[in-house]
Amino acid sequence: MTLEWKLQQTDGRARAGTLHTAHGTVPTPVFMPVGTAGTVKAMTADAVRSTGARMVLGNTYHLMLRPGAERVARLGGLHRLMDWKGPILTDSGGFQVMSLSGLRKMDEDGVTFQSHVDGSKHRLTPERSVEIQRLLGADVTMCFDECTPFPATHEEAAKSMRLSMRWAARCRTCFEPRDGHGLFGIVQGSTFEDLRAESSAALTGIGFEGYAIGGLAVGEGQEAMFSTLDFTVPMLPASHPRYLMGVGKPSDLLGAVRRGVDMFDCVIPTRSGRMGRAYTARGQINLRNARHAEDDRPLDPDCGCPACRKHSRAYLHHLLKCDEMLGPILLTWHNIQYYQDLMARMRDAILEGRFEAEAALIEAGWAAGDEA
Repeated sequence: MTLEWKLQQTDGRARAGTLHTAHGTVPTPVFMPVGTAGTVKAMTADAVRSTGARMVLGNTYHLMLRPGAERVARLGGLHRLMDWKGPILTDSGGFQVMSLSGLRKMDEDGVTFQSHVDGSKHRLTPERSVEIQRLLGADVTMCFDECTPFPATHEEAAKSMRLSMRWAARCRTCFEPRDGHGLFGIVQGSTFEDLRAESSAALTGIGFEGYAIGGLAVGEGQEAMFSTLDFTVPMLPASHPRYLMGVGKPSDLLGAVRRGVDMFDCVIPTRSGRMGRAYTARGQINLRNARHAEDDRPLDPDCGCPACRKHSRAYLHHLLKCDEMLGPILLTWHNIQYYQDLMARMRDAILEGRFEAEAALIEAGWAAGDEA
């Protein structure tokens, strides 16, 4: 049996379900911490597990360069290498390759690019991307696509999307079905409704275990992203998981769950932690700010992470000002914990039929802001 997702409850367009994979089940909606190079930055696998995270993301582009997909396979696969027993979704590498700009050359067959690490030349095709993800041992494999940049004209977006649809068909053909593993197609088309409709129809015609929405959170702004989700999400099968790639801030997650999205990933919680920023029930807090220098309160009294249970804001501020690595570690831990708690809070509300009431409480907390 391939990977499958089962719907448990809806509340408006918001959905709660369960994703069944070769490495366990995942309650949705779910946020996947990003482990680009085989590690969630500044976190051990045990630390990530302690937050309640059930699924993480790895990346084809980075892992094919270092340490190499074949080496990972020889060492027992990505799960064993990074000590992650739960499911792993791997990004196909398309976004990273496309962001290389002058270091890449694309044609109908695939992309030739220079490594950002040492300048060596590499070739990625739909077939090679799927092969790499199989060698890594991914539970969820993503189709190789071109992430359409923003802004793009209708003509540019159409050309890019149609190439991705041709590549999606090739990914489906070469994907090897295995119990508990699946392949997700990626809807493209920028912010154009007709192109998103064409892309959705092409992908559902091919048939995938899940459907991702790509090409958003690339500079279009939250209002345009939500508008695109408003018309795109209903185009996708209600019986399959929907994954919004590379999103986002807590308000993005809440708005996307409200619109029927089930899965998310983003570097924001880990990157923000390394920069001294924390997400809390009262919004974002900058721990580098001098007002925290003698603040003996916990960062978030309702959070169970080590940063909040064992340390004061003053201590976290001190660590950051002294460039002690423990500061970014504790804030990264907190941010991942906050994201997991937020997803669990939304899921419980959906199951109990009170999603909008809970969403209003969450938004009111953010609006109130943090006390000085």
